[in-house]
Amino acid sequence: MKIIVPVKRVIDAYVTIRVKADQSGVETANVKMSMNPFCEIAVEEAIRMKEAGKATEIIVVSAGPATVQETMRTAMAMGADRGIHILCDEEIQPLTMAKLLKAIVEKEQPGLVLTGKQAIDSENNQTGQMLAALLNWPQGTFASKIVLESDHAVVTREIDGGLETLKLKMPCVVTTDLRLNEPRYAALPNIMKAKKKQLDTVTPADLGVTVQSAIKTLKVTEPPKRQAGIKVASVEELVAKLKTEAKVI
Repeated sequence: MKIIVPVKRVIDAYVTIRVKADQSGVETANVKMSMNPFCEIAVEEAIRMKEAGKATEIIVVSAGPATVQETMRTAMAMGADRGIHILCDEEIQPLTMAKLLKAIVEKEQPGLVLTGKQAIDSENNQTGQMLAALLNWPQGTFASKIVLESDHAVVTREIDGGLETLKLKMPCVVTTDLRLNEPRYAALPNIMKAKKKQLDTVTPADLGVTVQSAIKTLKVTEPPKRQAGIKVASVEELVAKLKTEAKVI
């Protein structure tokens, strides 16, 4: 069984985000970039499935400029077998990405698509669900546990009321949550081997998809700075300030 894992290149989670001077977006020049943490969890889970004999091949897919290949090589160093790079310099919205992935899935015919539940830059949480809808496949979101059983995937997912268990007929789409696993670090020998692994490049036109954004960013601004707190002398003063100043009670 093949597993397709889409990955996204984002600003590293530990980098302080800075807005561009012209407020057209966030600064990415000379900023450390990494694999989206949720995508990293999806890659790790696919590798564990292969190590357990449940999968035969792991294919990572990413869309963007040539620089995303660095992120894809990281996934290969972790244990993915090959990659498909969708070369595109335009900003890609979730629905467009889902259409691109649909074309890849129809060509590769995987038994499972494992994707992070969302990217930490856009926080959309849409691509996995849209892909499942386009493919008309079963889906399980926010997975904290995945067990493969012959032609089914048993997915434990996190919901507001606790945990929910779904039994999905494969092929299916599953999006991963934080508590699913802890990704491994790529060893130096594997990093060197990853440089020689197959990485194919295609364009949206090759896949029959037109990249066209329906969203236009007008302005990006930083949130207001948090005000300093104050000390009060008594409970009565606290309640008074909550009523008259904060107006929360």
